[in-house]
Amino acid sequence: MATPDLDRFLTYRLHRIAKISDRDSAAAYQAELGLSLSEGRCLAAVGQFEPASVKDIARLANLDKANASRAADALVARGLVQKAASATDGRGVALSLTREGRVLWRRVMKLIERRNVEVFGVLDGKELRLLDGLLDRLVAHLEPPAGD
Repeated sequence: MATPDLDRFLTYRLHRIAKISDRDSAAAYQAELGLSLSEGRCLAAVGQFEPASVKDIARLANLDKANASRAADALVARGLVQKAASATDGRGVALSLTREGRVLWRRVMKLIERRNVEVFGVLDGKELRLLDGLLDRLVAHLEPPAGD
């Protein structure tokens, strides 16, 4: 049996799409909002899931913990995110948006929405619904159980 070409593997193509999307998203975050890609993802996750720990934000924003921590620190330094003592972890912190952070979060969410249209706009409604359901199944299949 012949070995398939690398560029025909689904995982290869998904990774390629993600890398291209990340490159274009990073440029948009920087040009339009003055944020790095990690900062934009961190701000989006904090706004959506606040209050949340850095560990939670790392998982929710698809960042490693070090990148999430650096991004959160940069957002705190800019007055967009505030840290408070965690109600559930005596050593941890809970991140939440400041008033200025909430304003920028809305702009981040609009940018994310626009980027989704740019990436997936080539698909019609039926194709989008099918892809949406398939992606949900794949994420559920691959996601580690909560608490891991």
